[in-house]
Amino acid sequence: MHISTLPLPERFISYFREKGIEELYPPQEEAVRAGALSGENLVVSIPTASGKTFIAEVAMIKASLEGRKSIYIVPLKALANEKYEEFSKLSSLGISVAISTGDYDKRDEHFGNYDIVVMTSEKADSLLRNNAQWMKEIGLIVVDEIHLIDSPERGPTLEVMITRLRRLIPDVQIIALSATVSNASEIADWLNAKLVRSNWRPVKLKEGVFYKGAIHFENESLKVNHSKDPVISLVLDTISSGAQCLVFENTRRNAESKAKKIASECGLKGSEELGKKLLSISEGEMGKKLVWCVERGVAFHHAGLSPEQREIVEKGFRDGDISVIVCTPTLSAGINMPARRVIIRSYKRYDVNYGYLPIPVIEYKQMAGRAGRPHLDPFGEAILIASSLEEMEKLFEHYILGEPERIFSKLASEKALRCHMLSLISSGDVKTQKDALDFISETFYPYSAPPYTLERRVVSVLEFLRKAGMIRAEDELEATPLGRTVSKLYLDPLSAKIILEDLQRDDFTELTILHSICRTPDMRVLYLGKKDYEWVIPLAEERKEELVFSTAYREDYEYLLSALKTASLLYEWIEEVPEEELEAKYNVGPGDIFSLRETAEWLVHATAELLRFSGRSSEIARKLEVRLRYGVKEELLSLTSIKNIGRVRARKLFNAGIRTLEDLIEKRTLAERILGKGVVEMVISTTRR
Repeated sequence: MHISTLPLPERFISYFREKGIEELYPPQEEAVRAGALSGENLVVSIPTASGKTFIAEVAMIKASLEGRKSIYIVPLKALANEKYEEFSKLSSLGISVAISTGDYDKRDEHFGNYDIVVMTSEKADSLLRNNAQWMKEIGLIVVDEIHLIDSPERGPTLEVMITRLRRLIPDVQIIALSATVSNASEIADWLNAKLVRSNWRPVKLKEGVFYKGAIHFENESLKVNHSKDPVISLVLDTISSGAQCLVFENTRRNAESKAKKIASECGLKGSEELGKKLLSISEGEMGKKLVWCVERGVAFHHAGLSPEQREIVEKGFRDGDISVIVCTPTLSAGINMPARRVIIRSYKRYDVNYGYLPIPVIEYKQMAGRAGRPHLDPFGEAILIASSLEEMEKLFEHYILGEPERIFSKLASEKALRCHMLSLISSGDVKTQKDALDFISETFYPYSAPPYTLERRVVSVLEFLRKAGMIRAEDELEATPLGRTVSKLYLDPLSAKIILEDLQRDDFTELTILHSICRTPDMRVLYLGKKDYEWVIPLAEERKEELVFSTAYREDYEYLLSALKTASLLYEWIEEVPEEELEAKYNVGPGDIFSLRETAEWLVHATAELLRFSGRSSEIARKLEVRLRYGVKEELLSLTSIKNIGRVRARKLFNAGIRTLEDLIEKRTLAERILGKGVVEMVISTTRR
């Protein structure tokens, strides 16, 4: 099918032609013929790089031309940013695009003025909880990576959000995009959708296993100059053909170690300019290690890096300044980073309960799908590594020739049921226990088990909510004012219960609040290593009057110490301890600090709202929320409110007697000596806009 045959105005046909699209890929043509542009529900289950995004884009354009709003749902903020950047190019053609990923207690009614809004599933769910009226005007929902319904963390929210939107807008069109899964037909049946399933790829994918100096494909073998390290052998072989590669490792430490080894031994050419750019935003040992690798043409990529570091690495790879990225599997989750060859060094991952276990086939397929750059590579290669003939045969049978697993609903999780039952009761969608089970019957859960199997758990959750004072259960289920507040704040009801109980005292401090939020199920706590006991226990003794050692949530003293370690990191962050010191002391990366700080900021905001709701002063929590955002003492808040003045610059200015924007303008010469003329010019010009 030629691009010109699509029922779109000429300006859009020209737009796609400028992107190099003349003919539709076979799965894209099948999706169009199945009704993507005429309002039909579709589940598109095709390999990575086979053109799923194009199907969504043309459908959203068509919806916009018909006066229908679209939302594009993604699992990750990073992916939301990538898709927003891609779709925002449509603004020159009259299609308005926005992105919404934060502020879970806002309605964001202004998004009703846009044709396309990119958002995470959590944000979409929060907008429904807050009764955003513009959501009723949605005509098309695109759900990217819908197979993540299988994720224990994100799946329940995605599943409930889709079910609520279908109830709210019965005639809404849904286009669900997925990697290849074995029960895609069940997802299509659930969504009353047509299934577009294909194994077609624009670049042929060759899957093989490296063993004894050769890559063994299904019908051929390829000799590789052999080094003691199989990864080094495969990397050098890739680079010799002028291509790039991705190496998947199972842990951050392994990713960093392997990147350093490749950088040391492979003699690749790097980019000093990219290194300088990274150095300007990197403080700790991890950042310095990354700079050293990048200057030698290699990088590592994992969640411990800051968003800015990850962005620079990704762009450097796309621009060809980085030849090899060694990464953890997080890179396989949707981010557009293809390479000629993908090397999966380890196909096992550590589980605290069971030790090292093989990864699922679907996860392997996601990684393998990164191999082969459309329009750049004649083929892509995904290579596993075996240490014996028996292992090679098993890898072929299980991963290369195997079928991806079925996906299952994870709605039976008690945490998920707590959150979503309160939300459904608050909105009036659920008024009885029968209503709750009826709602579950409309989710994907019945494809995993009959809805009545959840009945006992639903009863338990409703009783918890009643005892916590969040619902009334008389003739009908009804949310109390507290319950409605907790739901709108997007808190786990158990988190709200813990915070309210912990802060009943009148003498709570910032550390009390931080320790409390770190005890909640909404906060990921840091691992408590053996050496940590040497300082965490004395800290607990020294600050015991400020801490919360009730074991109402988890009767586990070690867990409470882990919560204290996490709270201590956050406390030292707002006391302006340098990031480099935090990284060393807490064994974290800048990305971990960013993630913990972001979660803490949200939970402290929620704490302030809960204190206000209960008629108590929220001033300490309000100030703490802002201090967490910038990582500063209270005296610097005026300076950090100025755009482009972060914690380090603010401290330098403050120590020189510059305390406000007015001071900075008045003492501009002094400020320029401290920060540099260019920085001061940028700060003043952006402030005056």
